[in-house]
Amino acid sequence: MRTSLRNSIMLGALALGLAACAAAQQPRSGKLTGHFNDGKAGFPRYCNGCHGVRGDGNGTLAPYLDPRPRDYTMGIFKCRSTPTGTLPTDEDLYETMSRGFVTAAMPPWAPLPPQTRMDIVVYLKGFSPRFAKEKPGIPIQIPAESEVTLDSIKRGAEVYGKLDCARCHGAKGHGDGPDAATLVDIKHRALPPYDFTATERFKCGVTNRDLYRTLMTGMDGSPMVSYADKLSPDQAWDLVHYLRALQTAVRSRERSLLESSGGLKTLAAAQP
Repeated sequence: MRTSLRNSIMLGALALGLAACAAAQQPRSGKLTGHFNDGKAGFPRYCNGCHGVRGDGNGTLAPYLDPRPRDYTMGIFKCRSTPTGTLPTDEDLYETMSRGFVTAAMPPWAPLPPQTRMDIVVYLKGFSPRFAKEKPGIPIQIPAESEVTLDSIKRGAEVYGKLDCARCHGAKGHGDGPDAATLVDIKHRALPPYDFTATERFKCGVTNRDLYRTLMTGMDGSPMVSYADKLSPDQAWDLVHYLRALQTAVRSRERSLLESSGGLKTLAAAQP
């Protein structure tokens, strides 16, 4: 009886905290405005099983998932348009929910009505006090993409080598670098590096712009840092073209161009 009363008090306090955070910021995405009470109804139906009633990533299904569900109480998100260390925009959260994660159990929720998704966004923001205290970061500027050429891909291979990307992602992008087995997330749980060859899309999107954005913002809470202070826009686009050329699960223009020129062996000289 005492345990039940204590749990009820804890959940009541949590609900008050969520409401306070929600009142501080009403998420908007385009013409949509999220509504806390509607999100409060939608979150249990679609999200509790993995993310838990408290949004801490400890839902009933969580022990069976790898990687584990996002802990919203930390206010740390991988996929953002904002600089590393800053909060994502409402649009970032909405797009992440809609897109899902290709390498995790998080499905794309695009089949849900847009309003339902936006309502859930406002509710999940309430789990972290960061949203009541901080504003989202200012989205980074993404310049026009440079031309996809073999020279650009070769320069991207050089950048890949200079940044020592192979230590995590492997020489050919298979996620099998010498440091791969040692990588952990912010909670010290094993987090293997991305295998660029295995899927048709990247973790935070499908387009070259999405990949450019990830390189420049980093993926907070993971070993993937931001390279905004290390790469010029042209170098970043070259790296995007090279990483795209590594994909084997999709016939990208970069991959087709590389194969028509002799394949990865033509890039051997570009690697330091």
